[in-house]
Amino acid sequence: MQEKKIASALISVFHKDGLEKIIPGLKENGIKVYSTGGTYAFLENHDLDLHKVEDLTGYPSILGGRVKTLHPKVFGGILAKREEGHLQELYDYEIPLFDLVIVDLYPFEETVRSTDDQNAIIEKIDIGGIALIRAAAKNFNDVVVIPSKDQYPTLENILNQGAKTNTEERQSLSAAAFSISSQYDGHISGYLANNQNFSVQFSQSTALRYGENPHQKGVFFGEMAPLFRQISGKSLSFNNLVDVDAAVMLMKEFAGNKITCCVLKHTNACGVATRDSVIDAWQSALAGDPTSAFGGIIIFNSEIDLETATAINDIFYEVLIAPSFSEEAIELLTKKKKRILLELNRYPESKTQYKSILDGVIVQDLDDKNEGPSEFEIKTNISPTNDQLDSLAFANKCVKHLKSNTIVLIKNNQLIGMGCGQTSRVDACNQAIEKAAKFGFDVQGAVMASDAFFPFPDCVELAAEAGVKAIVQPGGSINDQMSIDACNQHGIAMVFTGVRHFKH
Repeated sequence: MQEKKIASALISVFHKDGLEKIIPGLKENGIKVYSTGGTYAFLENHDLDLHKVEDLTGYPSILGGRVKTLHPKVFGGILAKREEGHLQELYDYEIPLFDLVIVDLYPFEETVRSTDDQNAIIEKIDIGGIALIRAAAKNFNDVVVIPSKDQYPTLENILNQGAKTNTEERQSLSAAAFSISSQYDGHISGYLANNQNFSVQFSQSTALRYGENPHQKGVFFGEMAPLFRQISGKSLSFNNLVDVDAAVMLMKEFAGNKITCCVLKHTNACGVATRDSVIDAWQSALAGDPTSAFGGIIIFNSEIDLETATAINDIFYEVLIAPSFSEEAIELLTKKKKRILLELNRYPESKTQYKSILDGVIVQDLDDKNEGPSEFEIKTNISPTNDQLDSLAFANKCVKHLKSNTIVLIKNNQLIGMGCGQTSRVDACNQAIEKAAKFGFDVQGAVMASDAFFPFPDCVELAAEAGVKAIVQPGGSINDQMSIDACNQHGIAMVFTGVRHFKH
């Protein structure tokens, strides 16, 4: 592994924060620094051996800053091999060598998230920075590349150890650089292809113990730290992450509601309840399907107290999620070392979903529509009561997070029965009614939700026989009137939302 000492550096960064930590190392090692524009202005009062790139190239920053470093006297010094032929050319054309290139790119993705102004977004497409990163990364045999402020701690360590690096270290930084370059281009191509924020959003990766099954490898691309603080338990597995995502996205529907608890198994809700206390919410959610709750995911939108923690501690669960835990709850729940406790810092903000299929990827907008009573269109002679409207809204939140085909039954702000993943809607309806009966619930007076329209009135007939008094569904079938007529015949209120919520 060939060791190289850094003698010269080119620094061109958007974010200046973090630079102050590496300045002492640059100074102590006598490193000659070339810089541009705002970066030069930031560095010039720190007693460095500092030089302007424009003095090297003979050209100022032009075209409103679009061209600053794109010049042979810059890229020649980065791409040159440390061998006789290249070095002679550098001497002939008075081009200095660069041993270190530090870049932090224009914040394209952040700009897309913060504005719809396409001109502002296009101006945040970094050209020179990407070119510098790729050139330095290509020449890792001789050049150290720092492609992001996230790598500043690595550089700080290098400088503290005499500014020396070996080939393995430089190659590792090169790999990180090309990864950042690829992701950055992915953000841009995604935006331009769709004029929406359909860009790849993954700047970090974490190797998982395995994938869905032990014989499958798995990797998570993304950052969990902004969303969660893991208090205890083993590292999150592939299946844990899939379930946690489902749990968090379901609870996001109830983020502003009263105290709510959801229990999920294999991404499907088997218990949901809103109550006046945390312990009551837990007990009511568990009652929805205590059998399926075994080994499941539990999530709250309120702090878990000791009383609730004691009750939860009696069952086996994989992951427990809440915005906070009392100190006494943590002390109790962490006694079982493998069970995962996650403190939810915030809900995911991405508006995009990705899924790999057929050697490719499909991308879509997140299903973030959430129809409530103000969007409901009453279709029957009987109008739902105010209490029924609230229950229908609760049911509609639940149904969109269960696998299609799906039917849910709700009573007193509690999921009392659900049928999901069925190949026919009538099977889903039968399953929901049978589950409610299995766990001792009286369906009389309940409300029902469907994720898609009823092609025939058979589900309405089953609901009427079970005692359902109000139904919410998207509508849109050529046979809608048959379902409406069946509701009128049986004294059931029906509302349409106009929005289908398939989940495959």
